[in-house]
This record gives sequence, C-alpha cells and structure tokens, in this order.
Amino acid sequence: MRPAELEEVGRLTSEVYVGDGYVAAGDDYARELLDTIRRTGEAEVWVAVAPDGELLGSVTFCPVGSAYREIGRADEGEFRMLAVSPAARGRGLGLALVELCLRRARELGYTRVRMSSMDRMTQAHRVYERLGFVRAPEDDWSPAPGVQLLAYVVTVAA
Repeated sequence: MRPAELEEVGRLTSEVYVGDGYVAAGDDYARELLDTIRRTGEAEVWVAVAPDGELLGSVTFCPVGSAYREIGRADEGEFRMLAVSPAARGRGLGLALVELCLRRARELGYTRVRMSSMDRMTQAHRVYERLGFVRAPEDDWSPAPGVQLLAYVVTVAA
C-alpha cells in the first residue's frame, strides 16, 4: 500500500463492512476499520488496485507480534479486515488477497494461518473453504454482545 492510499483504504474497508450490514456506522469497530494509519504501524496492509489506480480491495495481515492478532498461535499468521469494493466483486479479488496472506505466511516460515469471520459472512466462508481453510470451533469467540466470530485455520507449510 502506498501512503497516499491510507485514507482511501480505511474508508473502503469501513464502507464495505457498514454497507454489507456487518457493523453499524459510527460504532467502535467501524472507527477501527477507518484507522489505517494505526493499522499499518502494527500490521501489514495489502491492497488490490486496478491498472488505473482505483482501489478495489484490502486485507490486513497480522504477523506474530502484531497488536491486531486475535487467535493466531506463535507459529501462525493471521489476517483480518478483508474488504472488496462492491463494484469489484466477482473478479476473484477476495481470493487473491487471501492467497497473498497465505504466501506471506509461507515467506515468514509459519505453518498455518488462522482467521475469524462473522457467522453471517457466508460468502466469505466459501472463499476460505475453497482455499482449504477448515473450521476451528475451539477458537470461536464473541467480541461484543450479538457478534459471533467463527474461527478458521489452514496449513500452509509441511
């Protein structure tokens, strides 16, 4: 991600989560999604950009030591905040951003990648399962009343 994209990445991510009905505008998590400056200081933010420079999607990869990690173990990568612009959906961008996280985990020598996804994000769950992710119900959790996060894990190295 280029520094000029910081604000746009935060705006896109928040708009996707709010627009798809996963978070309410103005709630704490919507504000966290907007704060790309903090996120880039504590994790890796990757983007998908069209040839004309239009921002199409983003994902936050959380290596070991990142304050953004939620369920990853010491030998695992983790990712969060995957967002693809509604206008760019159906092109495989979500899949490509997750594959980038898997490659990054391999580069860092991790054996697995974990992530949490809201129970209502069923379309995203299909993407994860296509990439070999399996449910890890022992890591399911709830960050707030009425919000249920399902855990997934995939092996990336033998």
